[in-house]
Amino acid sequence: MEVKIENDNGLLNVMVSGRLDTNTAPDLEKEVNENMKDVKTIHMDFTNLDYISSAGLRVVLIFHKAMSASGGKLIISNPKEEVMDVFDMTGFSDALTII
Repeated sequence: MEVKIENDNGLLNVMVSGRLDTNTAPDLEKEVNENMKDVKTIHMDFTNLDYISSAGLRVVLIFHKAMSASGGKLIISNPKEEVMDVFDMTGFSDALTII
């Protein structure tokens, strides 16, 4: 997995590529948490994310809950069909903002 993070005045852009799984999810969680100061919105760009496991879903849910608790929001954009299928099967697509 590769992660690129840009903080743009309260908007945290997180570009994730590769696989978000048991091995990589803790790294993503750590990197995002280190950049959360004064963040109102997390935008996760999944254009290049090939796979997401339950561990990856757990991290996405943690970010969603953190943003909701602080009055912010989490936006996921451009998931590939395979990743979107996982969101649909787990019901995450009903709870998350996916564009």
